[in-house]
Amino acid sequence: MRGLAPGPYDLPMASLLEQLSQMTIVVADTGDFNAIQKFKPRDATTNPSLLQAAAQMSEYSKLVDDALLWAKKEAGTDGTKDAIVKRAIDRLSVEFGLKILGIVAGRVSTEVDARLSFDTAKSIEKARLLIGQYEAAGTSRERVLIKLASTWEGIRAAELLEREGIHCNLTLLFGLHQAIACADAKVTLISPFVGRILDWHKKATGRAEYPPPEDPGVLSVTRIYNYFKHYGHKTQVMGASFRNLGEITELAGCDLLTIAPALLDELSKSQAPLPRKLDPSKAASMKIEKITIDEATFRRMHEEDRMAKDKLAEGIDGFTKAMVGLEKLLGERLGA
Repeated sequence: MRGLAPGPYDLPMASLLEQLSQMTIVVADTGDFNAIQKFKPRDATTNPSLLQAAAQMSEYSKLVDDALLWAKKEAGTDGTKDAIVKRAIDRLSVEFGLKILGIVAGRVSTEVDARLSFDTAKSIEKARLLIGQYEAAGTSRERVLIKLASTWEGIRAAELLEREGIHCNLTLLFGLHQAIACADAKVTLISPFVGRILDWHKKATGRAEYPPPEDPGVLSVTRIYNYFKHYGHKTQVMGASFRNLGEITELAGCDLLTIAPALLDELSKSQAPLPRKLDPSKAASMKIEKITIDEATFRRMHEEDRMAKDKLAEGIDGFTKAMVGLEKLLGERLGA
């Protein structure tokens, strides 16, 4: 006699990661190919800090050496050590991107040197160079997002690049004024930094913890998401820089979320119902004041938003230090 078929209560509940993936595009925030291979996100993002960390791993030493050899050959006999290292970093960024694109089905984000954050012309030049290398390697620009800091100058660079079909991911974004300026510039994607906003508020208030629904980073991204959906902006919102699982689950339904491997692992091992928190249909019916952003308004709002001002400056400084560290690392490898 056949046994009864299992009832609905006998079926295992989907993991938080599986449930999240049904309503949000999950992106891996790492340069580690093994982690990307493990979690199979649709997209992946890198930044100078992640590249610096990955470049020090023994399994990626050949990639680093290949980038240096390529740069040395391109520079020829007239190439100085500094010039070779700078070329090698561009090449390494692209090589990591190409390897990642061999694993994910979607896109990779590759960052422009943070030291160019206040130089529109040089940011555009660097973006074109990076895209040129991707295309020379046979990869369509449709699969690459160029990451730029959300300064006024970075947003203007992104506006022009988007017109050329070079899609952009505006990073180091902490304030609504930055987000609206990006949407007005018709950039493809913005990456508001949830955890760094929380860090600032904890330090400013002396509070040890915030419940996830009250988390200042969660509230900031929710406000940006609702504004974009209410006014029909096409720019996508990708929450980034998470400190805990609660921040992620509170933003379920966001267009995209870029998540570090440790938290992806937690999500994959956790089972609980995951309700959708962000919904475009709900945002459409909300009463939301429209804000017009020109350069003067942007700069005034930035000065008034102490958190955004502090964290943007700190973020640019941090990515700059990571880039300097990467240059030092490659310089030593070149000498060896």
